[in-house]
Amino acid sequence: MKSLAVIDSPEAILDSVRRLGFLPFFKNEIPGFSIAEHTPPRLWFSDTEEGPWEWKGPVARSGACVYGKFFHGRAGFISREFFPVFANWRRNGYDFDALYDDGFAPAADKRIFDALQQRGSLLSRELKALSGFGPGGEKGFDPRITRLQMQCYVVIGDFVYMRDKLGREYGWGVAKYATPEMLFGEAFMEDAYRTDPADSGKLVCDHLRALCPEASEKQIKKLLGDP
Repeated sequence: MKSLAVIDSPEAILDSVRRLGFLPFFKNEIPGFSIAEHTPPRLWFSDTEEGPWEWKGPVARSGACVYGKFFHGRAGFISREFFPVFANWRRNGYDFDALYDDGFAPAADKRIFDALQQRGSLLSRELKALSGFGPGGEKGFDPRITRLQMQCYVVIGDFVYMRDKLGREYGWGVAKYATPEMLFGEAFMEDAYRTDPADSGKLVCDHLRALCPEASEKQIKKLLGDP
């Protein structure tokens, strides 16, 4: 693939995502096309230095890109400039209400989406409770929130860490979900919706082919989907 520099800071992630347009977080079907494969091993789970787990929150809330499970149900970043193209394809030209009205989205997905629209950005446990998936409620929140991210209706805007009695952060960080329109404004998708979704899908796949000319069509379609 096109040269990807060593990723050793949140700024390096931002620079890579801006240059490439999108970048998965984890190792995937295309060798070398991930943050994980270009980060020095010493920065993973270090007790003395921050690494990608700590950086993903600051990068997500930078406003320069979005984070979510966009790549075959796995996480990664898409630049703010490229995201409308991605979303127009994955949404097939629909905003969520039209998708639901035409019978292409289940009621449980709508409850999740409506909770975000009504309340704004929500921690995962808050979103579960408000959409009926809290303790004693309906099961199956995780595959639904993953689907909404794959469809580009929902993104992860930040990660919030728990704190101990001394005020020190600990744990993996709790996802804070939002809609991209909430983060960037309702006009964010207007231009993209004027384009045929199939053309947007072709643009995304052609872009990845140019980035990774050695990748097979099978690898590309598994990572991105088939436009």
